[in-house]
Amino acid sequence: MQNRTINLTTMAERWPCPYVARSEVGRFSGGILNPRSLANLDSAGKGPAGRIRVGRKVAYPVDKLVAWLEARTVAA
Repeated sequence: MQNRTINLTTMAERWPCPYVARSEVGRFSGGILNPRSLANLDSAGKGPAGRIRVGRKVAYPVDKLVAWLEARTVAA
């Protein structure tokens, strides 16, 4: 299998806000990523960098989330 660079910046361009709430990552990613899976990765220290917490809500900067997704993506 050959590793190819995957560009997911169109996700960021279409998102209306500079942050993505964890509860919205499924909608942001088109169903690729589940919010509960992301919470588990965060607790293991393997989630996207730069997350913020407002009360009980967690959000990620769009650019950091996209970079994290691109780093974990392999073209099949």
